[in-house]
Amino acid sequence: MKLVYPAIFTPFKGSHGYTVEVPDLPGCVTEGSSLIEAIEMGEDAASGWILDEIEDGNDYPAPSEFQDLIFPAGSFVNLLVLDLDAYAAKYGSKTVRKNITIPAWLNTYGEKHNLNFSKILQDALLATAQTNE
Repeated sequence: MKLVYPAIFTPFKGSHGYTVEVPDLPGCVTEGSSLIEAIEMGEDAASGWILDEIEDGNDYPAPSEFQDLIFPAGSFVNLLVLDLDAYAAKYGSKTVRKNITIPAWLNTYGEKHNLNFSKILQDALLATAQTNE
């Protein structure tokens, strides 16, 4: 899943860095010592913010319209592209327990061959998710 959020970039006084605030995500503020680093840090911070909400079972705010943002003089708005699937694959840590039902013979087969049912299901779901993108 990819999302786009507007962020406000405010230059540091007397240097080349920027503070980055994502107004739709309360408390989501970061900075970078260059514009490129500030964009990367903004994408990382926003992705982490949203992933935390998803892992906690919460909804996350919809992004504001770019043109609706009000920002201080000297600042500017840029869009951040968040690749939540890639971010979750790299940093996602929360797991959930699922109870599944399989035929008894398949359970016997899996146990006899020391198969990791969770790993097999995860791999199948990831393959399906990648195919459907």
